[in-house]
Amino acid sequence: MLKVAVLVSGGGTNLQAIIDSMANGKITNAEIVTVISNNKNAFALERAQKAGIPAKCVSPRDFENREQFHQALLAAVEESEADLVVLAGFLVVIPSGMIAKYKNRIINVHPSLIPSFCGTGYYGLKVHEAALARGVRVSGATVHFVDEGTDTGPIILQKAVEVLDGDTPQILQKRIMERAEWVILPMAIDLIANGKVEVKDGKVISK
Repeated sequence: MLKVAVLVSGGGTNLQAIIDSMANGKITNAEIVTVISNNKNAFALERAQKAGIPAKCVSPRDFENREQFHQALLAAVEESEADLVVLAGFLVVIPSGMIAKYKNRIINVHPSLIPSFCGTGYYGLKVHEAALARGVRVSGATVHFVDEGTDTGPIILQKAVEVLDGDTPQILQKRIMERAEWVILPMAIDLIANGKVEVKDGKVISK
């Protein structure tokens, strides 16, 4: 059974997609052992508690410096004995020490088709604002492993979503969440839980 730690900052819609997918059998051989947020007011924490999942807040505001916060975050993940760390809308840069310790065991969902509209500064609605400003006809979402760069790790899954005339960033965000993020993030967890993903030469190989 794959032990999963989910890190969140806000409402937790991707977390809910994971919880639901475990309940309905779309994710097998995996369980969420902890939900951690950097925001004590994150609704995701309530979602976790409602589902009977241990949840806690590790906020940088509670520590004297960033290093202490990073140590506490890593300690919280280690304490859960998680095999896989899932960043589900976690708006905090992951410390290098955690990336090294959990090499190819941290995944992130990004709301675009990487390498488009990704990297430093591209998060949340900013991604969709940039996509609409560029006039792309297709956007989507990507699940990838996390490495030392920003959105540069090996890609696991991608799903395209059509951009429609009249879309606002909010409308496009909602469509991409519903049709892509909530689909491929659970799918990626299931693949990993069942040993169907391998990283070779910086790329993901399906087994």
